[in-house]
This record gives sequence, C-alpha cells and structure tokens, in this order.
Amino acid sequence: MGVSSKAWDGDLVRQWLENRIVAAGRDQVAAEMQGYEARDDYDKAAAEEWVCRAVKAPAYTADQAAFASRIKQLLGQDDYRATGIYDDRRFERHLRANLRKLARMGKDNTGFENTLHYQ
Repeated sequence: MGVSSKAWDGDLVRQWLENRIVAAGRDQVAAEMQGYEARDDYDKAAAEEWVCRAVKAPAYTADQAAFASRIKQLLGQDDYRATGIYDDRRFERHLRANLRKLARMGKDNTGFENTLHYQ
C-alpha cells in the first residue's frame, strides 16, 4: 500500500464507482447507436461497467486493503463472464486495463474525487 496523506473514504469510492457505471452505460448506448464501427467503444464501456460493479460492494470499498485485495483477486482470474460484448479478447484487454487503473487509484488513494463523465 502506498502512503497517502488523506484517509480512505469508502463512501466517496462507492459514489465514484456508481458514477462510472452510469457513464459506462451511457457510453454503451452511444456506441450501439453508432453501429458497427463503434464496437470497440462498446466493449470498452462494458468492461468499465463490469469492473465497477465487481468492486463496488461495501465489503470491498470500506477498507483500502480490502479494495486492493479484491482487485488483485479479479486480476488473477482467467475468465470473465459477460454477455452482449462483441470481442472477448478486446473486452478482457479493456477490463484488465480498468482493473490496473483502479489498483493505482486505490494504492495512491487519488482520483476518486474526479466525477466527470470523460476521464
């Protein structure tokens, strides 16, 4: 764990995850409306939504160590079940990138205050 000057705020983390789930849902709808050429955008948004849903439980967000442990557990998985995606490998690549991003954010305890749609 990194040493952070501010205390872990599980409520802020959960709110950030909820905001990202909503934003990813909107991105998926926008990609669907664009059609064939936006399939990668759809998979990227679906991966972000999957990751946020997988770590947003209070048991994982209440404590920084539990958050890091859950992300490590998810990174260790070999298979990720999801429906409606276009390319499994592309989805998994985006999913792992989102997990690594969350791992960095959780380790440094930074970035959860940024609630803008596009990050």
